Formats: sequence, C-alpha cells, structure tokens
Amino acid sequence: MSNAPALIAADQPIRTTRLGGLSLARDHPRLAGAAAFVVLLFLVALIAPIVAPHDPLAVNPDRAYLPPLSPGYLLGTDELGRDLFSRVLWGARVSLPVAFVAVAVGLVAGGIIGLLSGYAGGPTDLLLMRFIDALLAFPGLILAIALVAALGPGLRNALIAIGIVAVPTYARLVRAQVLQLKNMEFVTATRSLGAGPLRLVLRHLLPNLLNPVIVQVSLSAGFAILAEATLSFLGLGAQVPTPDWGQMINSGRTFLNNDAWLAIVPGAAISVTVFSFNWLGDSLRDALDPRLRS
Repeated sequence: MSNAPALIAADQPIRTTRLGGLSLARDHPRLAGAAAFVVLLFLVALIAPIVAPHDPLAVNPDRAYLPPLSPGYLLGTDELGRDLFSRVLWGARVSLPVAFVAVAVGLVAGGIIGLLSGYAGGPTDLLLMRFIDALLAFPGLILAIALVAALGPGLRNALIAIGIVAVPTYARLVRAQVLQLKNMEFVTATRSLGAGPLRLVLRHLLPNLLNPVIVQVSLSAGFAILAEATLSFLGLGAQVPTPDWGQMINSGRTFLNNDAWLAIVPGAAISVTVFSFNWLGDSLRDALDPRLRS
C-alpha cells in the first residue's frame, strides 16, 4: 500500500499535460493561432478543386508568362500558359499528404524500435541502436535521395524514403523517454502489482511519451514537406504533369532573370507551409513542457 501515493502522483502529470482542447487554446493563444493556420492549409488543399479558377494542367501558349495580378490570373502563368495560382493550390494536395504519410511511417517504425530498445535493453538495445546509428551515418536528405534512386522515381517511393529518414529521430526520442520512465517509482509499483510488459507499455509508458512525440511530429512534418519538394526538384518525387511545388521551382529556375515569379511563387508556398508546421511545433513545446510554463 505504501506505493499507492507514488502511483497516483505519477499519473497526475499525464492529466495536466495532455492536450486540453479549448482550455489549452485559451491559455496558449500562440498555439491556437498556429493550429488554426495549419488547419487552414489542409482545408485549402481539400477544397482546391473547388476554388482553383483554372485547370492546373491546361496548356494555353497564348497566355504564357503573364505576370502576377494579370486579369483572370492572380499569380500569373508559367511558360506553358498554365495558371500558377491553380497549380499552387493543387500542389498543396501533393505536399501536405506527404507530411502525414511520411511522418506516420517514421513514427510507427521508429516508435516501435525505440520502445523495444528502451524497454528490453541488453543485446536487443545494442542491436537496434547500431541499426539506427547506421541510418544516422548518412545526412537525411542524402539518404532519401539514395533510397529513391534505388527504389525508382515516384511520389510513393519518395514517401517511403522520407519516412525511413525520420525513423532514427523517433527511435532515439522514444528510447530516451522509455529509459527515463521505466526506472521511475510508478513503473516499479505497477510491475510489483503484477502488470505484464504489454499493459505496462500501453497504460503507463505510452501516455507519458505523448507530449514529446506530438511536438516532434509537428516539427518533422515541415522537414517532410521540404524533403519532398527537394526530391521533386531533382526529378525523383512527383512526376510530370502532376502539379508539385518542387517541380514548379525546377521549371521556373531557368526564367529567374526575366520571370522570377515562376520560381518565387511555389518557393513562397513551401516557405509558408514549413514555417506553419515549425510554428506549431514550437507552440506545442511551450504549451506541453512544464518547465516552460509561467
């Protein structure tokens, strides 16, 4: 019975640090603004077929190189007369799902590796961490390029490659948290009461891992979008004629001297999107980390 107070006290931070919906948004307006902006980006991607004024693939050579704010073309047209505004909107339908799918691949694979490594310890920890070290030996973007080159160009293979690059980050993060938590008093008390490994992980370790993992997910999403744009710029991601921000920059870079907006417009879209996810990650860290609370 002497361990009961320690168990209750240890469970208390889980309730106080968990996302609290409207109350959390009210206490942290910066977080509310960041979350609203990210939701707006996904909403724009969702309704792109409705709000796009032109077909993003329609070629009209008579209207090529129109500057921004031209009648009927808010952001101008490219070298083939395609509406840039429509192409940017449809490009969001390619780039934003990357943030979800690639991060999910890295989170699931890296999270499982981190849990097994941190909880089992010993030879299992040594073997899994050496595998993670092998992945970390390569710069993330170089590894993604190598993987796509091996698998073949295409958006699906780019998603797989970006997800694999994200695995070490989540594996290291989850392992570090598990190593810290598994020796705490509430875990020892739960184990002494007869809880099995699966119950201990699901009921006591995972809830305490949520806060740092949620922050890392939002930060990794920005990297995933930037990595996908880089792969598409190099011709390894989304293929022509799919509207993609990286592809648009690649095709517009040859016209920087006279028609710079062809590269600036998709570049600005990437910058705003990556900034929004980084803003969300910083805001979540400030809201969920007790050490940063006033």
